[in-house]
Amino acid sequence: MATDRDEQQRQQQELEEIRRSFAEMGARMGSLFEPTEPGDEPALPSSSSSRPALPAPPAAAPARPRWWWAGALVLLFLAGTAFGRILPEGDGGSDVPPVTQPPPTTAPAKGPTGPPVSTVIKTVKSVPEACMETAELADEIISRLNRNQRDKTLALDLTDYTVASQACRKEASP
Repeated sequence: MATDRDEQQRQQQELEEIRRSFAEMGARMGSLFEPTEPGDEPALPSSSSSRPALPAPPAAAPARPRWWWAGALVLLFLAGTAFGRILPEGDGGSDVPPVTQPPPTTAPAKGPTGPPVSTVIKTVKSVPEACMETAELADEIISRLNRNQRDKTLALDLTDYTVASQACRKEASP
């Protein structure tokens, strides 16, 4: 029975020592929810153990002043402007060459009497009739939709547009 009492006392002493060490650590660390003020340091309970004290946490690095961030932004802007002026102007780095109309070609040919005859090649654009009808029907359908005229004539125009669109595709394809 004496051993049970001794065991309980030893456990009580260990428990008190653990509580003291947690209290010391909490006093050193401070509260995570409330900022501590320099003159508001709690008194540390004295410990009977011979453990060395933990070193104080390192001081936080001072924050950079606001003018430093503004200076960095100005420097970045100036660098971008300088690169914009230095780099050659173009189409934004696209690898596709710009679309240009080819110049009309004139081939000097010798006429029967000797002076060269100039030949001008002209391309004539032609649109199949079915495609013209399709475009007109599309304009009519859009006009009815904009005027909010959703009736039977709109449905008929849509079916006519579908037929004309298919005919246009057939005529336009090579």
